[in-house]
Amino acid sequence: MKWPSHFVRDRFRGGLFFTCCVLLLCCFCLTRPGLAQEQGPVSVFEPDSLSAEPPQNVKNPKKAVLLSLIVPGAGQVYNEKVWKLPLLYGGVATAVYFLEFNNRRYQEFLVALEIVREGTEPSPFPNLNEDGIIRNVNYWRRNRDAMYMVFGAIYALGAVDAFVDAHLSSFDVSDDLSIKLEPSVQPTLASNSAVGLAIKINF
Repeated sequence: MKWPSHFVRDRFRGGLFFTCCVLLLCCFCLTRPGLAQEQGPVSVFEPDSLSAEPPQNVKNPKKAVLLSLIVPGAGQVYNEKVWKLPLLYGGVATAVYFLEFNNRRYQEFLVALEIVREGTEPSPFPNLNEDGIIRNVNYWRRNRDAMYMVFGAIYALGAVDAFVDAHLSSFDVSDDLSIKLEPSVQPTLASNSAVGLAIKINF
């Protein structure tokens, strides 16, 4: 059976949406600030450096999650990561658009199926028999239900991202971090000793 061009176009749009969602989620995750910092000269471990001041502007993870659950993106604003809002709302808007599109197509084929079964009016899709219309009803219903899941995943991802950002705000990633490699002697059984290397990290 040769499918009409508008059916091929609609199915292509459905596949294109899934690809867009995957790219948006990947961009949202990959643009997170890394925990690693540029490695500078190795500094010597000094006991006085343990008295470093605690990180400033520490965020509350619970508050960040609560704000994100109430209003998507509010947690990112609280964490001062406003640049993430276009990614978040871009994903939400895309999910809502394709949710409405798939639901509209589902409703159209559902009405067409009722018309074909009643036989009182001409079918709005004359190139499809009843089995073809049923397949389209199932196809667009699955796509619509999948959009609900995608929307929920984007909503949850925004809350998780806000929680992680707020939690990482308490970590010290300043230039005071240092590492030192030095020889070490460890006692073993039978009054013997083992010589090795010890790594000391100051944070």
